[in-house]
Amino acid sequence: MSSQPITFQPANSITQKPMVLPADAKWPVQTVLDLFNLPFNELMFKAQQIHRENFDPNEVELATLLSIKTGGCPEDCGYCPQAARYDTGVTAQKILPLDTVLEAARQAKAHGATRFCMGAAWREPKDRDLEKVEEMVREVKALGLETCATLGMLGEGQAERLKGAGLDYYNHNLDTAPEIYGDIITTRDYQNRLDTLDSVRGAGIKVCCGGIVGMGESRLQRAGLVAQLANLEPYPESVPVNNLVQVEGTPLHGIDPIDLFEFVRTVAVARITMPKARVRLSAGRRQMGEAIQSLCFLAGANSIFYGDKLLTTGNPEVEEDRALLEKLGMHSRSSAFDARCEVTADNNTQPQ
Repeated sequence: MSSQPITFQPANSITQKPMVLPADAKWPVQTVLDLFNLPFNELMFKAQQIHRENFDPNEVELATLLSIKTGGCPEDCGYCPQAARYDTGVTAQKILPLDTVLEAARQAKAHGATRFCMGAAWREPKDRDLEKVEEMVREVKALGLETCATLGMLGEGQAERLKGAGLDYYNHNLDTAPEIYGDIITTRDYQNRLDTLDSVRGAGIKVCCGGIVGMGESRLQRAGLVAQLANLEPYPESVPVNNLVQVEGTPLHGIDPIDLFEFVRTVAVARITMPKARVRLSAGRRQMGEAIQSLCFLAGANSIFYGDKLLTTGNPEVEEDRALLEKLGMHSRSSAFDARCEVTADNNTQPQ
């Protein structure tokens, strides 16, 4: 394994650059920062009000993520153990067989998940790889699950192919604010991310797009990330909020972790600025504990990645999640989702 680490500069040591937002942005960075700066109880109250206006406050969507192709990625993302240039103990593997993916999808559905996401450690998929993913999407969708994929950047016509296979969501995170993006990743730029999102939207696929906090960024820079997401037109249907899981061997290993109340603030601000989005607690839940996760639900999070692993890092066990939701009197989306699917199926069998 090669060793070509990037040079990481803590966010507070880099020169501020202007935010890349239109002059008429609905959510200027300063406005988003003002939300972050509210007293905690006031921020939570505002977020809960907006959450209740748009969702059942006690419902949580359960999504499961499977790594269908692990390791060997040529990118240099400073947080990622799957980058080939870092010595993290993650070895490159071939794409999983279809039967293995379908068995994982069946188990996810049996455990209550309604969305199944397939992730591959590619800079961008080759056409021969995309053919395999298309087949996976068709077969997983046939099981009655929503489908999502995260495969890196997409080339010309690839989003349309995924749409044709029945893909519901494409995940492509902005990761962080644009002015510090180059300090985290050097093998692609921010515009690459935006171009792929445009391709996904153009193909008629829903967008899953969020970021990672706890990478040494300031509160202003967290506000910058949320502003970027909230000003996408339209904003993403799903917004995963990840808390950095530090992995030895990556450039970000050993930095000071984010204060978890600041993580809760990030969830609340995402809820306020993107009121109809599914805000998902993603990586880092294992480090939060039940109390912080509960505050995140109160702040407007209504989706979690469900299962024992997120790509290559740990996640709370299924039984732990079930126990927490039971303590809080919350329920999964699955029963309502299944009922809607049955109604849709019945309607589709009626004479037109």
